Amino acid sequence: MSATVADMLAEARRRFTEAGIADPATDARLLVAGLLKQSSTELLTRSAEKLSPDQIAMISKALERRLGHEPVHRILGEREFYGLPLQLSAETLEPRPDTEILVDTVLAYLKDLAKAHGDLHILDIGTGTGAICLALLSECPEASGIGSDISADALGTARSNAERHGLQDRFHAVQSSWFENIRGSFHAIVSNPPYIASNVIHDLAPEVTKFDPVAALDGGPDGLDAYHAIAKDAARFMRPDGVLGLEIGYDQRNDVTAIFEAKGFRCLKSVKDYGQNDRALMFALA
Repeated sequence: MSATVADMLAEARRRFTEAGIADPATDARLLVAGLLKQSSTELLTRSAEKLSPDQIAMISKALERRLGHEPVHRILGEREFYGLPLQLSAETLEPRPDTEILVDTVLAYLKDLAKAHGDLHILDIGTGTGAICLALLSECPEASGIGSDISADALGTARSNAERHGLQDRFHAVQSSWFENIRGSFHAIVSNPPYIASNVIHDLAPEVTKFDPVAALDGGPDGLDAYHAIAKDAARFMRPDGVLGLEIGYDQRNDVTAIFEAKGFRCLKSVKDYGQNDRALMFALA
């Protein structure tokens, strides 16, 4: 079989369209470009190039995986977050663009804290790929950070991502359930915790239910278990003028605010995502 880049791109788009995949053209372009290590521009300028049998086989195998609902970035093994390509693994949540809203929001406070303190210390609870912490460290050279997670697999992935971007000297991975193995105090505590109610997880797209780790999704019966766990102990680990930044579900702003206010925090800011849903909350000690 002989095929060009354009042939395989058209084949991917056709099969994804027939399978009812939500955005077949984008998925086809991302997948083929990613597998061939080409930019979107190169995909066009090199579209007439003939592919080797190995390249054709590789793309064909990847198409079958996508048709089985495996997300494009899982197939490619990485996803970019805040300008940083990050390796994914079985027990890490795939970082989403909406989480960049939390990074943007926390960074504004870190810049002010850096002026006041110089060196900063960050804790990222449930770090997964390390996405939030590494994005903050890459933008804030005055900061060092701890990424904690219950998953050894996730922590290994986060360490690899830190090394990939030259941040290993400022990033430390700690295996911990919430604050159990955490020591020290922090200028910023951040988290994108599991916040989906247990009984609705099965209603999510198969791309999520089959490939994202349940531990990173399941927030308990009402989706609020993680917020109770963080609010219970966070004050003991915060500097007096420190901040706490959280990603939340679209309908959780009032509930999460109430949980933290009951534990001695005040809400500094609520931020919406690109879809105009509530997405991030910032707190300080009251």
